[in-house]
Amino acid sequence: MKTAIVRAHPARNSLNAAIAEACARALQAEGHEVLVRDLYAMGFDPCLRAEEIPGPKAPTFGADVMAERERLSDVDLFVFIYPMWFNGPPAILKGYVDRVFGMGFGFEPGFGGTEPQLNGRRLLSFTTSGAPERWLRDTHVLHDLERLFDHHLAGTCGLTVVDHVHFGGMVSDVRPDVIDEVLMRVAQTVRDQIPAAEPA
Repeated sequence: MKTAIVRAHPARNSLNAAIAEACARALQAEGHEVLVRDLYAMGFDPCLRAEEIPGPKAPTFGADVMAERERLSDVDLFVFIYPMWFNGPPAILKGYVDRVFGMGFGFEPGFGGTEPQLNGRRLLSFTTSGAPERWLRDTHVLHDLERLFDHHLAGTCGLTVVDHVHFGGMVSDVRPDVIDEVLMRVAQTVRDQIPAAEPA
């Protein structure tokens, strides 16, 4: 199985970076091929262009989008790793979804709407926030994020949502033992939710 880890945090030494590394190690230990897409390191342009919007004419996509779609063409599992900013994903990740997962990759025009093109593939998300997880759940922020981002993307593109694991209260002075627990939970989630690759 091939997995694309899509990381959306600008700091190379962030907790999100450590989560991405732990996730990659756990997947590789289970025999999976891993492709890491570090959106900030790539300098990915999140701005949807006018010509990429479906309209009277068929959309045309930039070379960066076409190259990214080619890289993702045989991916079985998408793992999104990002901080929650203003109770949503960073703009660079939203723009990545807008441009890469749009028409011609995630879906195609269909009678009365669209037809998903990523059926049988899966989505797993790991997110962090400074806000406590209990507050996010009590105020329904996390539920709304999952509904409006995870499940809407999955429904439009035909993905199956595996899980959305959130780590709240991740402030700058979080204790090292707490970080260790986060990374262990990431690895355990991979082992529990993603079947090991079958021997060749």
